[in-house]
Amino acid sequence: MLFNQEKVETMNVKNEILSGLTVALALVPEAVAFALVAGVKPLVGLYAAFLVGLITSVFGGRPGMISGATGGLAVVMVALVAQHGVEYLFAAVVVMGIIQILVGVLKLGKFVRIIPHPVMLGFVNGLAIVIFLAQLNQFKVAASDGALHWMMGTELWIMIGLVALTMMIIYILPKLTKAIPASLFAIIVVSVLVNIFNLDTRTVGDIARVGGGFPAFHMPNVPINLETLKIIFPYAVIFAAVGLIESLMTLTLVDEITDTRGRSNKECMGQGLANIITGFFGGMGGCAMIGQSMININSGGRRRLSGISASLFLLGFILFASDLIEKIPLAALTGVMFMVVIATFEWASFRIMRNIPKADAFVIVLVSVVTVFEDLAIAVGVGVIVSSLVFAWEKGKRIDVNTHMEENGTKIYQIRGALFFGSSRNFIEAFDIKNDPEDIIIDFMHARVFDHTGIESINTLTGKYKSLGKKLHLRHLSTECYGFIQDAKEIVEVNIIEDPKYHIALNELG
Repeated sequence: MLFNQEKVETMNVKNEILSGLTVALALVPEAVAFALVAGVKPLVGLYAAFLVGLITSVFGGRPGMISGATGGLAVVMVALVAQHGVEYLFAAVVVMGIIQILVGVLKLGKFVRIIPHPVMLGFVNGLAIVIFLAQLNQFKVAASDGALHWMMGTELWIMIGLVALTMMIIYILPKLTKAIPASLFAIIVVSVLVNIFNLDTRTVGDIARVGGGFPAFHMPNVPINLETLKIIFPYAVIFAAVGLIESLMTLTLVDEITDTRGRSNKECMGQGLANIITGFFGGMGGCAMIGQSMININSGGRRRLSGISASLFLLGFILFASDLIEKIPLAALTGVMFMVVIATFEWASFRIMRNIPKADAFVIVLVSVVTVFEDLAIAVGVGVIVSSLVFAWEKGKRIDVNTHMEENGTKIYQIRGALFFGSSRNFIEAFDIKNDPEDIIIDFMHARVFDHTGIESINTLTGKYKSLGKKLHLRHLSTECYGFIQDAKEIVEVNIIEDPKYHIALNELG
């Protein structure tokens, strides 16, 4: 029994290390490509992939999740680099890390839980589309005029054939054996075939040189003054927001796939620490990478060892094996990423579209589209806002007002539901103020007042009844509501035993 347990643990370690190797191989072209997108040298992206990946694997809140240089951050970094240079980027990455640590210390990472499921589906589908579209660039070549054109003829068919072979191996091998990660085996097989038969296809080395030294400490070469802070701070806030949203959304996705739970606030602090150190060592910063995280999970990586292994392998490639890495065909890595796209996309979302509310279906499509054409932070923000407005609209329509007359001629309005900004108009319109008798009671036993708009709606009614000389009574409000009702001593009936106890959301006045 002990032997079997030790064997299982050994197998797990082997899977973690092999999974890390697979991820490291996929990290190289991605890091180089994202560095070029951001307008910096390839080593700036590779150093970020190594440092961010290593530090978050050790100190982050989600074992098995892979972090590094990402396309989402690269896109928003372009403007800063173009206008002020790479040194300002390094400084902004340091400030970005400080902001992320503050978010973790203040325990704000938990708010990712309020993101609705349709937004999550849209995020996943949008990222899958973004990853897919990014791989299409591998089917383009530079012409003599420097412009990119689609491959044609033999070159195109070789590329398609190698991509298809890679995908076929990844699909079939797990059905035969799980002793070696399918993605790693596919990369090795395709690389050997290309080099044995001397096939004319592009390799990693055709993009840029991978080799370099160990990252050295580098203080960002910028003036340390208020003017510099004014330049980098707005960018740092955007970097931090994009990085945390992408990381926490990826964390949630990995949680669902592995049926475990990561620690969002710890992940915020881990990401922050990683970016601070990366900024001081010449890296472009980074966050969680959904594509590489899926490769890691699908290859058997579940613990911190896989992320640590990936980072150390990547460093080894940079220092010692750059010549070998440069021989890997881009077709093999493209095939791996295409399988990641297939695994990442929520195909079930097509099936559930017919059974979920139209508003939720719209949010899924909206977030997917905005993710593709804008960026993740904007897409999630738009999705949350639209979902919140839809919820407020639906909730606002469900406030019920029932009336009946007492024998003494008093009219009673019984309120049921939530009184807030979304339902205040329906609430006020339910009262027949002009035709009501001289004595009116509004009973809130089965209702809740949630915000300042709800309080103002009540005050509007009391003012209208008072102007007509009618006597209004309010029953069963919470203790906190009493303090915000005009003429409360005259119109509120306090019942300590039956009155509910809850708080309302109010804007601070004064």
